[in-house]
Amino acid sequence: MTILYTHPASLAHDTGEGHPERPARIRAIGRALSAPAFADLDRREAPMAAMDDVLRCHPAAHVARLRGLVPDRGMAMADADTILSPGSWEAALRAVGGAVAAVDAVLDGPDRTAFVAMRPPGHHAERTRAMGFCLFSTAAIAAKHALDARGLARVAVLDFDVHHGNGTQDCLWDEGRAMFVSSHQMPLYPGTGAANQVGAHGQIVNLPLAPGSGGAEMRAAWGGALARVRDFGPELFLVSAGFDAHRDDPLGGLNWTEADYGWITGQIRDLAAEACEGRVVSLLEGGYDLGALAASVAVHVAGLQGGAG
Repeated sequence: MTILYTHPASLAHDTGEGHPERPARIRAIGRALSAPAFADLDRREAPMAAMDDVLRCHPAAHVARLRGLVPDRGMAMADADTILSPGSWEAALRAVGGAVAAVDAVLDGPDRTAFVAMRPPGHHAERTRAMGFCLFSTAAIAAKHALDARGLARVAVLDFDVHHGNGTQDCLWDEGRAMFVSSHQMPLYPGTGAANQVGAHGQIVNLPLAPGSGGAEMRAAWGGALARVRDFGPELFLVSAGFDAHRDDPLGGLNWTEADYGWITGQIRDLAAEACEGRVVSLLEGGYDLGALAASVAVHVAGLQGGAG
């Protein structure tokens, strides 16, 4: 069975009229996952993160500064496109808490796969900088929790968002126990993710994709990268699941389809079955066309269900 972590707090993170990273994303996913095909999902509420987990990737002074920016009413800005509202702090902590709880759940079993449908996303948040709609580096925090709190020796973080996961890369740059693989359109925000950015231990693999490219180019790039992941021998797979490489997405310029998300999900699921008894935790990142997002998430979660223990 696959576990689904959500919480109403994700709807209270108000980014304002016209912002692409909006509560309607979660509502669209919720409608898609209410279909009969998903009746067997183990639905759980995302808990609040412990501050000790947040501090695995972000210095206390930075966290305090960010908390101080959260307004009592109205909106504030962490950067030019990262909006804070009174509900943002709880939403961000529950996004992290859901990720950490999902790691614990798939390690403790019997369920082997989980999807965390929470916002704000996380993969752009650097150690000391909230940016790109992201407050905390959720996937990196989940990886550090698995390594430091749960005693795993190796974790793989796989990111197929259309934008490079610069925050995950920043937080895991010196972490030799965590392999980070990111496919992303280049050039595109945030401008990082060149193939020569390989981490302090050669454990970072960036897969830049040309604007206008589609599923064939993605499959070729990931095919080679997943062979390296297999050799790394991860004991847990974390997925930064962004769905903005879809051809209908307004913020990207790649031409993926739902079939491409089904393919990459199946590849990850099969490799996890071979490497670590199928343990996969997937975390929502981008995806801003509501129809494409809902359809792609449905394919992705169906793929995770196919790999559930």
